[in-house]
Amino acid sequence: MSNPDSTPVPLLAETEDFEDLYEHAPCGYVSIAPDGKIVKANLTLGEWIGHDKKSLLSIRFRDLLTVPSRMYYETNVMPLVRLQGFVNEVALDIERTDGERLPILANVSERRDASGKALVLRMTIFNASDRRRYEKELLAARTAADSANQSLQALNASLEQRIAEGVALRMQLEDSLRQSQKMEAVGQLTGGIAHDFNNLLAGIGGSIELLEIRLKQGRTDALQRYIDAAGGAVTRAAALTHRLLAFSRQQTLQPKATNINRLVIDMEELIRRTVGPGVALQVVGAGGLWASVIDPNQLENALLNLCINARDAMPTGGRLTIETANKWLDDRTAKERDLPPGQYVTVSVTDTGTGMSPEVIAHAFEPFFTTKDVGKGTGLGLSMVFGFARQSGGQVRIYSEVGRGTTMTIYLPRHHGESEVEDTGAFLLKAREADEETVLVVDDEPTVRLLVTEVLEDRGYHVIEATDGPTAVKILQSTVEVDLLITDVGLPGGLTGRQVAEAARAGRPNLKILFITGYAENAVIGSDLIDAATPMLTKPFSIQSLVEKISHLLP
Repeated sequence: MSNPDSTPVPLLAETEDFEDLYEHAPCGYVSIAPDGKIVKANLTLGEWIGHDKKSLLSIRFRDLLTVPSRMYYETNVMPLVRLQGFVNEVALDIERTDGERLPILANVSERRDASGKALVLRMTIFNASDRRRYEKELLAARTAADSANQSLQALNASLEQRIAEGVALRMQLEDSLRQSQKMEAVGQLTGGIAHDFNNLLAGIGGSIELLEIRLKQGRTDALQRYIDAAGGAVTRAAALTHRLLAFSRQQTLQPKATNINRLVIDMEELIRRTVGPGVALQVVGAGGLWASVIDPNQLENALLNLCINARDAMPTGGRLTIETANKWLDDRTAKERDLPPGQYVTVSVTDTGTGMSPEVIAHAFEPFFTTKDVGKGTGLGLSMVFGFARQSGGQVRIYSEVGRGTTMTIYLPRHHGESEVEDTGAFLLKAREADEETVLVVDDEPTVRLLVTEVLEDRGYHVIEATDGPTAVKILQSTVEVDLLITDVGLPGGLTGRQVAEAARAGRPNLKILFITGYAENAVIGSDLIDAATPMLTKPFSIQSLVEKISHLLP
């Protein structure tokens, strides 16, 4: 869109003071004029080397370096920058004002005007000592993970294999975290990631606990279902790591035949909350849309990037349209788009914002290029969208006029086959015995539902399962008897656990309710997420804790 850079940001971070984040970022930032003078630097860099900002702006960057690093900088780094436009991760030494040597890792990029004249040299600087400490922490985490894997070997060999695969994928995540240009974005995502991993840990831990219980009882006939549940949670953990790895253009994609209309619809609520009430969102899905073999997590990230860019291009509000279509590209049209002729599925994001000039469009997909103020963008958003499209065999095109808005279109090759369809919104309703009490379990994580249902049925309760808020409300508004509602706080489908509980109490004022959540307890108590007076369990929880809560509610 008009502002061609964007990084997906958690909704709660949208009100942060981004200039303050720039000044106090965990890395140093510096901009250098062609004559070598420092023209801008953040407080972090000054604190590291003992200079205040005023004194930094009066010296040349090369004069901060030790003699060997100064020579390397002038004879190796600068020629590469002029030739390639950017250099990834250069090791240098800075001499602090107290005479101590500070080892750093720097990403260097050069910005030029339309005529090719150098305007400014930009550097993102990381403290190499901090990085070594971080790598030691990762090594300790790997050691702990290896120890945990060994304890699972006695349970089942196939379960061990699945967990090992999950650990391997998490190590890929650790590798991606070392990419310094992604550290800020990963930091912004940690809250949501912790919630999702707590869900998965609840499923894995509960499955292992039930395996131990069944083995002690001598009941070995149904162990495979718990093994499958834990393995499924590991698989979903791997998918979660891929959501993070999508920030790296060099990762290996995990493509599958995807119904893009369904993907866009599933993201609609998240996008609507992200762009805010000042932007009118319209989703137009083509009838009979072809499938495409892509990594759906990557497309989700690309779509969110484009929508955030569109929002930023409409600071006073406007209209945002997401549209899908089938396209035939003949020889001439395909050549114009740098694609082979054939059939493609397109996803277009159109805004009514400020638009882009031809000069901005020409550089929009370059890494680190941004028209945003310093500290308000990394310049990686559109480059990642472009990388995903090209690795998927497609392309991205920009159509824009200054003052009249922008359309970003992703072209993806057609898949001649069926797309994978997931059944959502389902609930399981079985016949209830006359003397049974009924519990409605609402959670989008299937492993958690399985574990809670097993515990309840073992104790003689009748259980109904629902995967999202709207489905649960339909059950609660029906004539089905329900004695206890157990619901996750964060649910898909547009309704939170609290909203489900409020709908339940409207028609069933005496209904007992138990919340379960993957968020930290302090993050939900006292917030708008749940009522502090309602009983709650935080994931991962033990089977014994669940039994005790249920026993108090249904004595």
